[in-house]
Amino acid sequence: MNIDSITNGFVIDHITAGRGMKLYDLLGLDNLDCSVAIIKNVASKKMGKKDIIKIDADIAIDIDVIGYVDPGTTVNVIKNCRLVEKRTLELPQMLTNVIKCKNPRCITSTEQEINHVFKLTDKDNGVYRCIYCETQAK
Repeated sequence: MNIDSITNGFVIDHITAGRGMKLYDLLGLDNLDCSVAIIKNVASKKMGKKDIIKIDADIAIDIDVIGYVDPGTTVNVIKNCRLVEKRTLELPQMLTNVIKCKNPRCITSTEQEINHVFKLTDKDNGVYRCIYCETQAK
């Protein structure tokens, strides 16, 4: 398999095997007009198997989505074919419009223009609650 190097863009690495496609969908990578490579079930000494996503474009990506889906993932920023930044992600404190409140009585159910905002309430268990009605995200 031959996957070209990236000039300017991102390498999302150490994705838990099987979660690469979920990230691809949530980040809207199918809408990009650039090279995007999803490599699934790559052998890894640290993880056994992992997924990798390579994006060959200098775009804005939502780091919070990646941290929510798979904390521990690393995001490598590439500029001029060189690694300029490497971040290991954690669960974000707040999520906006990533997940939707399931409570039919929540204001977000009746007011369409209100953002769905969730706050991390239990870091150990990855529990998020709606800031408007306190409903736990599933």
